[in-house]
Amino acid sequence: MVQTSKKMQIVFASAECAPFVKTGGLGDVAGSLPAALVRAGAEVIVMVPKYATIKDEYKAQMEHFSDFYVSLGWRNEYCGLEKLEHDGVTYMFIDNERYFARDYPYGFFDDGERFAFFSKAITESLQHLPVGFECDILHCNDWQTALAPVFLREFYQGLPLYDRVKTVFSIHNVAFQGQFSDTVMEDILGVAHIPAAASQLRCDACSINYMLGALRYADAITTVSPTYANEIQTPEFGEGLDGVLRERSYALQGILNGIDVAGFNPATDKRIAANYTVEDRSGKAVCKAKLQEELGLEVRDDRPLMVMVTRLTRQKGMDLVMYALDRILAGGVQVAVLGTGDRDYEDGLRYFQDKYPGTMAARIEFDPALSQRMYAAADMFLMPSKFEPCGLSQIIAMRYGTLPIVRETGGLKDTVIPYNEFTGEGTGFSFSNFNGDEMGDAVFRAARLFWDNRDAWNQLVTQAMSQDFSWTRSADKYLDLYFFMHPEIERPAAVVDEPAVVVEPEPKAEPVVEAPAAAEEPKAEEKPVEAEAVKADPEVKFEATPEPEPKVKPAAKSAAKKTTTRKTTAKKATTTKATTTKTTATKTTTTRKRTTAAAKKAAEAEAAPEVKAEAAVEAKPAAKAPAKTAAKKTTATAKKATAAKSMTTKAAATKAAAKTTTKAATTKAAAKPSAKVGETPVEAKPAAKTTTRKRSTTMAKKTTTKTAAPKAEAKAEDKPAVKAEPAPKAAEVKTAPKATAKTEPAKEAPVSPAATTVEKAPSKKTSVRKATATRKRR
Repeated sequence: MVQTSKKMQIVFASAECAPFVKTGGLGDVAGSLPAALVRAGAEVIVMVPKYATIKDEYKAQMEHFSDFYVSLGWRNEYCGLEKLEHDGVTYMFIDNERYFARDYPYGFFDDGERFAFFSKAITESLQHLPVGFECDILHCNDWQTALAPVFLREFYQGLPLYDRVKTVFSIHNVAFQGQFSDTVMEDILGVAHIPAAASQLRCDACSINYMLGALRYADAITTVSPTYANEIQTPEFGEGLDGVLRERSYALQGILNGIDVAGFNPATDKRIAANYTVEDRSGKAVCKAKLQEELGLEVRDDRPLMVMVTRLTRQKGMDLVMYALDRILAGGVQVAVLGTGDRDYEDGLRYFQDKYPGTMAARIEFDPALSQRMYAAADMFLMPSKFEPCGLSQIIAMRYGTLPIVRETGGLKDTVIPYNEFTGEGTGFSFSNFNGDEMGDAVFRAARLFWDNRDAWNQLVTQAMSQDFSWTRSADKYLDLYFFMHPEIERPAAVVDEPAVVVEPEPKAEPVVEAPAAAEEPKAEEKPVEAEAVKADPEVKFEATPEPEPKVKPAAKSAAKKTTTRKTTAKKATTTKATTTKTTATKTTTTRKRTTAAAKKAAEAEAAPEVKAEAAVEAKPAAKAPAKTAAKKTTATAKKATAAKSMTTKAAATKAAAKTTTKAATTKAAAKPSAKVGETPVEAKPAAKTTTRKRSTTMAKKTTTKTAAPKAEAKAEDKPAVKAEPAPKAAEVKTAPKATAKTEPAKEAPVSPAATTVEKAPSKKTSVRKATATRKRR
């Protein structure tokens, strides 16, 4: 699909919009989100009814843009478009005095007709927009605009101008759905003769539901928080629409609301007594004292001040407030409430104000300026809603450093992080169930923190004020949805969410400090992983299974002549031996791979202290050996193995080899009772000295020795008897797990299981295994 570079053009329809008309959160959203979309690169026209309550200063700025007639059932109603530019956003006010020239936006007997006209006027107005503006997205909000997607599909589909229009419907509160008698379907809507529309609007035998029509006709559905999007798909919160919401869950998503951070800024707000910032909050104390004085409360900074700015309804949790307020006020918390609503709640608040003078203040009125002073002055903000799609009050409170106390539902759960006394994290306090006692407990958790740990309280306030609730983040998510619905429109680079990929130059190779042959040792390093799994069982028997012949590069031979750390000395010695003949390398490497690491771990666990001491003494002369020696052996056991191999082909060294063999038989086979633990160190020392004196001779004849060793070994395997033979090669000694002490490198003190082996009664299994190991050494 070929993309075009045109801007995304959006018509945003709402029954209220700040600063022109506002009764709740919808007005804040319609007043802030379009401006954020414009900043992100889109073109937006906001459509709002031209109410009589709009201030004259705004009416004076409007210019008549267009007028036309709208058919509504059998009527033709006048519709005028009044254009106003405000903060970079274009507003189009729908003018019809018969419907909108009233003292309040809602609450009239003909609301069904008034907002059916508004929805029809919105769709008709798409033909009368400024030149160059072709609507791509029609974004409708709440039930007052819910019929626009229905009218668009039933009356305008097929017209070239409307083919490209995609509809988005936002649910701000599913409890308000716009339900009316089904008589309006023909008399006002004019859709009774359209079976599809008539059936999809009907919610029962005699009623229709405006919001139900939008849920079935809109291309995409959004709501104002992710948690609320999940909640409204359940019977508890769905208000009877959970079924259709589950059906269309693929088209439903929750996008959290933001706030106008410039308008709600304690550093610049002119409506509050003193300005302050997150770094310097001294002005907040001034605001608190001024508000206490204004409301007739005791002017005290040692008592927490908790406020509510809300509609006085059950949905806002007023039942819980009435239940717990006596306890809260008696406990020393000051309370101030601003709002209007149900008469019972209004009277209840007046009662508590009279009962607790100086501690309780109730203002039963609608006063935006006072609400702003309360946000800035309070310590805590109470919002125990039964359900809350998003809620802006708790966000505004955090912006002003007032910690919210909320019930975990809807947007309250998404925006307020409950305080964790162990980690210090959080931005407020919360409780789960719709229960007055739980709410009271949450209030006193906050109050106790205020009284007992002011440092933690101040840190919590800092965290709350530092939250980002700007519309920029939310606008990007709405744009994601818009561009998903119009993939042919190219998204401007300025609003692409993914960061640009920066190709960095390939880093230069660092010089290698190790000897060149270090790279040739991976095979020796790989096997500890395999051996690790069996280190816990010292009785595991290892068999020399034939494996493919290892490939050894010439570099390994030269590397074996270099001195490295203790950890790699024995490994390099083994690698050097493997390069002599392929036949020998195959056998020794196979055995070594299977036993080196496992035997090392097992031997260390069973080490005797005297053997460790002996190995430590023997390691010292090994460390002083010349750098050019063949394998740089650092343990006495490795020296014994070298000497023994040398004696295999020398008749003059038979005596030394026999001593070494006798010692090996003593430590390996418990069946020989003549072996004594105390003799082991005595016999090991002459062998070590012999190795040192004859190392140069051994080097000269190593090739012959190693070629002959396999033959001797093959013959020994045919004989069942265990005889004192020349000492086995270092690699072959590793065949038995408990023999590892003879080839252990000086990474740690080498170990021998001699002491522990003699102390235990030899089992049949152990004797057979060790006898097998001795035969293999032959």
